[in-house]
Amino acid sequence: MNTKKKSIFTNLGALIIIAMFVGVLTGLLMGKNAHMFAPLGDIFMSLIKMVVVPLVAFSIITGAASIGDTKSAGKIGIATFSYYMITTLVAVIIGLVFGELFKPGAGINVSSLSSMFSNEFETKGNLPGFWDTVKGIIPENPIKALVEGNILQIIFFSLFLGFGISSLENEKKTFIVKTFTYINDALIFIIMKVMYIAPIGVFALMADATGTFGYNILKKIVYLFFVYVLALIVHNYGIYSLNIKLFSSVPLKKFWSSIYKPQLVALSTASSIATLPLNMEVCEQELGVSKQTSSFVLPLGATINMDGNAIYYSLAACFFAQMFNIDLGPSQYMAIIFTATIGSIGQAGVPGPTLLIVAVLLAANIPVVGLPILFGVDRIFDMLRTAVNITGDASCAVIVDRLRESENLSDAS
Repeated sequence: MNTKKKSIFTNLGALIIIAMFVGVLTGLLMGKNAHMFAPLGDIFMSLIKMVVVPLVAFSIITGAASIGDTKSAGKIGIATFSYYMITTLVAVIIGLVFGELFKPGAGINVSSLSSMFSNEFETKGNLPGFWDTVKGIIPENPIKALVEGNILQIIFFSLFLGFGISSLENEKKTFIVKTFTYINDALIFIIMKVMYIAPIGVFALMADATGTFGYNILKKIVYLFFVYVLALIVHNYGIYSLNIKLFSSVPLKKFWSSIYKPQLVALSTASSIATLPLNMEVCEQELGVSKQTSSFVLPLGATINMDGNAIYYSLAACFFAQMFNIDLGPSQYMAIIFTATIGSIGQAGVPGPTLLIVAVLLAANIPVVGLPILFGVDRIFDMLRTAVNITGDASCAVIVDRLRESENLSDAS
């Protein structure tokens, strides 16, 4: 059975790569006419999203129930949150360093782009206060949160329910955990079947994105694009590789040879949530991460771990500051770091232009009128940052799993 799964994934990865290149070529040749393939991509995304919300809920519940029964539960939870927070902070700083080092916004003729400016975002960048954020995470009605797909509230309730199940008598707990595990396995089976049409969905999404945005719009911000790619490479292959090397038991070569499959799906769908099932399967089947760890760490990461977004926010802030000839001072840098770090946590793991960049710019007193320049090609940036986000989730999973194993060994001794 495992051999068959690996064979399927190996073939799937090759087909997705082919589909991506064919989709890009089709988009370049057909231009905006490639939008005719969009419904195929939408169907693929809808099929994945159909299963994702219950999969997140049952995965978190079973993971929390399993981890909550051990003495290391608190350490694992703290380690997971700490890892996501620290890597996000590092990502923001990398974005600022690359923004100041390469100055992608310097020398831009603002008057030539003024026709693209807009004031509509001036009032859309207010971040909720601390207590509003806390209250927004707690669901008054868990069923309503499930229906609306409010991932943060679903995770919050599922964590509490999982820890509650772990406190039951062994006979009751075993029955409930087994039931939820079986449901979770059934949902993964559905996802596996949906993934058979992934190459078709990826082709349609790439053809539509390339045909719609093309290269002409990208030329206006091509320098920013390449600086962003360079920053992502440093964070993805530098920071994550260092962490995996120092804190996990998974060889780097094995990690990178396995993670490319969910990276490709993330790149084409621009959705951490849509990539979650495949990321879980690869971590468990190929990287040896336990089901208890993956079902706890990965759904959480798909919601709160947005390192690629964090780099984008801080780099874009530098871009617009340089465009409008604004010299950033220490207080503005701190505002960017704080807003981008805190704001990126809890961002929905789904594709689409994010208005959090508005909050980052307003916090640093940088004009937001130029945002439509980036929003026009946001999908391209979104595809890249999502691939980095899910890689960060997987790196956390292999690191936390080693911590769990060491804690279990110490408990046993």
